[in-house]
Amino acid sequence: MSDCVFCKILNKEIPSTFIYEDDVCFAINDINPKAKKHILVIPKIHVESLNEVEDLSLIKDLFSAIKKINKQEGIKEFKTLINTGKKAGQEVFHLHIHILSD
Repeated sequence: MSDCVFCKILNKEIPSTFIYEDDVCFAINDINPKAKKHILVIPKIHVESLNEVEDLSLIKDLFSAIKKINKQEGIKEFKTLINTGKKAGQEVFHLHIHILSD
């Protein structure tokens, strides 16, 4: 999607440092962290929200990436968060999972 900030980051239109990347997703630090470590795990395909996920293997792949990211970053205790919809706090309408850890 042309106006999606995460798609623009993936396409190198907006500079960002990836802390993780594989064939399915990439991860970046949140620019407005709500915890000491606040990482966003973002699928490379544009899916607006959890409600639009048709292939549930995407969710498996994202959580597999979370395990790898946590190991890489030394995170042992954490929260994951998926906001779905504006009223639920979703600000960027491209599915992403927050990893929050102190």
